[in-house]
Amino acid sequence: MKYHQIDRDLFIKNRSKFASQMKPNSVAVFNSNDIYPVSADSTLPFAQHRDIFYLSGVDQEESILLLFPDAPYEHLKEILFLRETNEHIAIWEGEKLTKERAFEVSGVRTVIWLQDFHKTLKEVMIYADTMYINTNEHYRSSVETETREDRFIKWWKENYPAHKVEKSNPILQRLRSIKESEEIDLLQQACNITEKGIRRLLSFVKPGVMEYEIEAELAHEFLRNRSKGFAYTPIIASGNNANVLHYIENNQQCKEGDLLLLDVGAEYANYSSDLTRTIPVSGRYTKRQREVYDAVLKVKNEATKMLVPGTLWKQYHIEVGKIMTSELLGLGLLDKADVQNENPEWPAYKKYFMHGTSHHLGLDTHDYGLLHEPMQANMVFTVEPGIYIPAEGFGVRLEDDVVIQSTGEPFNLMRNIPIEADEIESLMNS
Repeated sequence: MKYHQIDRDLFIKNRSKFASQMKPNSVAVFNSNDIYPVSADSTLPFAQHRDIFYLSGVDQEESILLLFPDAPYEHLKEILFLRETNEHIAIWEGEKLTKERAFEVSGVRTVIWLQDFHKTLKEVMIYADTMYINTNEHYRSSVETETREDRFIKWWKENYPAHKVEKSNPILQRLRSIKESEEIDLLQQACNITEKGIRRLLSFVKPGVMEYEIEAELAHEFLRNRSKGFAYTPIIASGNNANVLHYIENNQQCKEGDLLLLDVGAEYANYSSDLTRTIPVSGRYTKRQREVYDAVLKVKNEATKMLVPGTLWKQYHIEVGKIMTSELLGLGLLDKADVQNENPEWPAYKKYFMHGTSHHLGLDTHDYGLLHEPMQANMVFTVEPGIYIPAEGFGVRLEDDVVIQSTGEPFNLMRNIPIEADEIESLMNS
């Protein structure tokens, strides 16, 4: 890992919160992710399953966390199972967690080598009535690959068919959506690294530069500040590329007069930042570009004010749509007839702003959170309206990450990243 060690008290708190929601005499098991193959002996870089990380801080493959709060013996209440390390592994793969180091990281006192997992689980299941399985129920989830968690669930159901089954995910959706202060600090660190990357770009971007060169500048700045890199695949979209919402080729030249949409964010300690800025390749916005830019910024500022405790996600997006409709009328992109004759299921503004305004942010870029429940303090959301105009060859999107407060407006984790058009022009021309 590149990041500084996180205080294990965070993970102790997280486990305590989860355990308090479990039914009596129940067990929960959480598996690490696989290392995924490419071909031959090549693999993708390891990325830890966010749930086991949230509950233990263990950032290592072939790891399992077991929670059994009502166990008859203290040593069975919390158990970490880790792959046993040796001199050969240390030489070829580097340091792995020892039992002592695993306790320092997680606060879990019982650490057992992975080879003894099935034997230990058999003992545990004798005492337990219920198993919490950890299925992926995120509303954006669409996974074709069978994960390590999936394989465990299938194996467990075959071997322990008499036990009751509960799901971990509804508990985690609620817990992970409300951040502890330590988590907000980690998210702030990710945003601070993103700020360094954006400020570096403002003096780098000019006509003729390639989108992938901009990506390289960001990667350099992120890595040199203890990030693994991008929290998600970066979107670096010049000109009409900005009108492709998930444009990730990043292989075109930035041309004079174009706008450049940057949807990029650094990760830090597995926590994500998620930023969008739209800057002028030539250092100055045209009159029309500035009109659209200011309209998007106004929508973002007004939408941000609505992110308060009690707000419902669905109603919030309806209200944002009304603000966007007003701005699109002012820009001449819609007229009154468009609005009067709109389809309520797909309002007129959706022609130019077709995606949502906000999503939960945390360990995942599209983080856990139950969208049908009211917003609460210490939830973290993005705010990212946009206007996309293929006929005019550009699109504008602006995005910040904010923390809902118990009272007042949200706290902007990206408050120091330039967003006002005048400031961006000044920095690009200084």
